[in-house]
Amino acid sequence: MEYVALTGMSERVISELKHRRLLTIEIRSPHNFFAALNLNVGDLLLLTHTSPEDVTGGTTGVVAKLSKHQVITQRTVQSNELYYEERETTSLRIQLDPRCIARVRKVINNKIGERTVVDADEIPLYNAH
Repeated sequence: MEYVALTGMSERVISELKHRRLLTIEIRSPHNFFAALNLNVGDLLLLTHTSPEDVTGGTTGVVAKLSKHQVITQRTVQSNELYYEERETTSLRIQLDPRCIARVRKVINNKIGERTVVDADEIPLYNAH
């Protein structure tokens, strides 16, 4: 099955998902932000700790269902007598409902500036370790 892949996720995120815990994460990295930006609630995606350039056949990850999706913009202002600085950051907050462990069969797309898409198979529980 084809999945949009979120790559370079922390070991803590992967561990929480493997333990079947509903999890909300905030995405700030550009490659994952743009990969997840146009996903819809109910879509399945694959999350892996492997960096985007290292995803290949055999890479494992957690398949999760997207439960909530929210774009957040935060503004920070700093100033004194000499300057005024305003910064704005946009991040994506998603809530994930873990489904299973999967292994990438092949990478369909992994171009810079585009979403990473993989073809992956669910790993049976007895074969997951």
